[in-house]
Amino acid sequence: MEKIIIFDTTLRDGEQSPGASFTIKEKLDIAKQLVKLGVDVIEVGFPFSSKGEFEAVKAIAEKISDRVICGLARAKKEDIDCTWQAIKNASHPRIHTFISTSRVQIKHQLNKTYPEVLKITKEMVALAKNYTEDIEFSPMDATRSEIDFLYEIIYAAIEQGATTVNIPDTVGYAIPEEFGKLIRNIVKNVSNINKAIISVHCHNDLGLSTANSLAAVLNGARQIECTINGIGERAGNAALEEVVMSINTRKDIFKLETNINTPQIYKTSRMISHYAGMMVQPNKSIVGENAFAHESGIHQDGFLKERTTYEIMTPESVGISQSKLVLGKLSGRHAFNQKVKKLGFDLSPEELEVTFQKFKDLADKKSDIFDQDIEAIIEDELTTIPETYKLDYIHVVSGNKTIPTATVKIKKKDKVIQEAACGNGPVDASLKAIDKATKIECSLMDYNIRAITTCKDALGEVNIRIKYKDKIYSGRATSTDIVESSVKAYINAINRLIYKEEHLNEADHN
Repeated sequence: MEKIIIFDTTLRDGEQSPGASFTIKEKLDIAKQLVKLGVDVIEVGFPFSSKGEFEAVKAIAEKISDRVICGLARAKKEDIDCTWQAIKNASHPRIHTFISTSRVQIKHQLNKTYPEVLKITKEMVALAKNYTEDIEFSPMDATRSEIDFLYEIIYAAIEQGATTVNIPDTVGYAIPEEFGKLIRNIVKNVSNINKAIISVHCHNDLGLSTANSLAAVLNGARQIECTINGIGERAGNAALEEVVMSINTRKDIFKLETNINTPQIYKTSRMISHYAGMMVQPNKSIVGENAFAHESGIHQDGFLKERTTYEIMTPESVGISQSKLVLGKLSGRHAFNQKVKKLGFDLSPEELEVTFQKFKDLADKKSDIFDQDIEAIIEDELTTIPETYKLDYIHVVSGNKTIPTATVKIKKKDKVIQEAACGNGPVDASLKAIDKATKIECSLMDYNIRAITTCKDALGEVNIRIKYKDKIYSGRATSTDIVESSVKAYINAINRLIYKEEHLNEADHN
């Protein structure tokens, strides 16, 4: 079957999600996992945007082989020159350049005319072509652009050497039938379109990004730009796992295939969820906690008689384990190691020892240990953000007729800081005590808590988002104690804030 090119932009558009910020090591980890997943093109970042972004793109370009490594650049000489310097050592480098083409963006954002935009496009695509043969061009806000100008600028970009033309639904405005028709008309009316691959980049503002991407494929597009878990600007992008499994499951309609190693989907989803600090909603298709769960008695009865009565794909096909193995406090290292490998983690002896001890500590607190508990332990221990602050001690007094009071003791290197505070509840009091100890003035934007497993002694996972100087940072932690996990998640967010601020200051000085 003909193949669809999967273009992953998790490291670029995905990182534009408010609060999602990856370190260089995290970006490398993600890129390596995307190779295992089998994506064809990895858009690794926007090199001109900052020194840190340039270094991350450069590091990935030098260390990841056998994949197209793509860097994003505005249709400006300085952007394109910078992007080439970042990706030039890649085995298969691609420059992706873009410019606005809708009337509203040309007038209010660019303050230019149609002829000026056309001239810039020709010059900048030609400039990029001097660096590499693999050039992608995007007419930004294509779905709100005047159709004749869109045809003209696509033709011009291909004439100057663009080998991929991306049609972005930048603001998630299109409806599937409308978007499919747009792609069909481009195929029909751009005379040199056969010299380029048509790509689509759909946003999810109306919840239609996956549907629009698939409608485009049915009408001639052969590259889909997407992200893991659908993260990205505003409401996000088309989710890789959704478009891939739709094509795989409905081969009778699409008659196409991808290079994606689908059993790696769930592991990749977990990695992105953890590094971005963005919890996957339980009812999320393909990778959500409930995606392969059956609660209704009618559904359970049908499923037990014949799986396909209520499942159109198997959990194994996306890498979700069906194992019911439960570990407890009497389990040894060998059993723990086997479980870790079965869950898809490759730990060093040192990492294995640290996570084993954490597992033993948890097993002393709760009777049953589930796969999700072990995954949470591993992910917590392998977090790469430096721990500027670390929780040493917490004591909380609370009750329905008592003013909630918290005393915390945190460590900053060898220095121990102790503070106390009152609040509306034990969590509020604890976070206020942390504010006093760190002397960092930030505001709590979002607080989410969920039980990772189903028992009364389940691990509680807390996801927090804080705002500092108009920037949002996320934090995550798990514990059987909800107050403890809340405090640890808050400190994790503060540590991310400090790490990012220090790197921004370094970039400013340089």
